[in-house]
Amino acid sequence: MQPLSASAHPGTARTVATNAPPASFGELHPLGGGDPIPLLKETLVIGRRESSDIVLRFPNVSGTHCELSLVAGDWIVKDLGSSNGTKVNGTRVSEARVDPGDRLSIGRHEYEVCYVPGTAGGGNGSAFGAPMRDIFSRSLLAAAGLENRRSPKPGRPRS
Repeated sequence: MQPLSASAHPGTARTVATNAPPASFGELHPLGGGDPIPLLKETLVIGRRESSDIVLRFPNVSGTHCELSLVAGDWIVKDLGSSNGTKVNGTRVSEARVDPGDRLSIGRHEYEVCYVPGTAGGGNGSAFGAPMRDIFSRSLLAAAGLENRRSPKPGRPRS
């Protein structure tokens, strides 16, 4: 997958015809103008390097500045040791949850985070992954491997 870029160069944009839009887990809307940046994967590295998932070509953005991860339907931002810091709503953070409508600052560039909590991951509205759904679909004794496979006959004590 090609990294997304926050700066477009004339003549390099191309349009691909498709019937369905790409799956998105939300968007970053640049404050002060610009095109929204779709969040296309559950873990995204943001930085100046071309190998980043979201490339921000600004001198005050570190090569690998921060990481966005979708955890239980919420986005978590983690600073990756950047020089100019990562902020949520004006407060510098090393790691924090980013709620819908929060301002995410990467270097000196601000973005509004837009997504629907709980439904951003997996698309089924569940905050639990497949392993958790499996556990909750059966008794706790069965999940722990402690359930007696043979039921005792009514009125007879277990031996």
